[in-house]
Amino acid sequence: MPVEIERKFLVDTRGLGELPAGKRYRQGYLPAAGNISVRARICDDAAWLTIKGETTGASRLEFEYPIPVTDASDILESLCQGSIIDKTRHLVEHAGHTWEIDVFAGDNAGLVIAEVELESEDEAVDLPGWAAGEVTQDPRYYNASLVTNPYCNWK
Repeated sequence: MPVEIERKFLVDTRGLGELPAGKRYRQGYLPAAGNISVRARICDDAAWLTIKGETTGASRLEFEYPIPVTDASDILESLCQGSIIDKTRHLVEHAGHTWEIDVFAGDNAGLVIAEVELESEDEAVDLPGWAAGEVTQDPRYYNASLVTNPYCNWK
């Protein structure tokens, strides 16, 4: 089974420096039972439907399938709950790992999160100086949570 293992960190943008060019992602979440999430995502001229299982530690099952962009657009407009996640993803290499730095816009503007995917939960990770604090276990920072409780409402 496909398992996603990732750790998430808040980013101190003061220590980040200039980011490489990024890609814009728009994604929304369909109503799902329990701790399962079903996401439609569009980036450029590609789209995917993703099903994620409950997170245990830093791991969860993940199934992802390409779908037509027109279908994904219709899903985002008609079937998703809450707001649409709008973010730009920048890839940054550090100490043998590729970090995905997501700079959020819209209702989640001001939030910047870095994720690093791992081969195992106990894999050693050299944290960059801009990794301000780990939020892997904090469900508020899951994209699926940000659609119903966006960052703009946290203050």
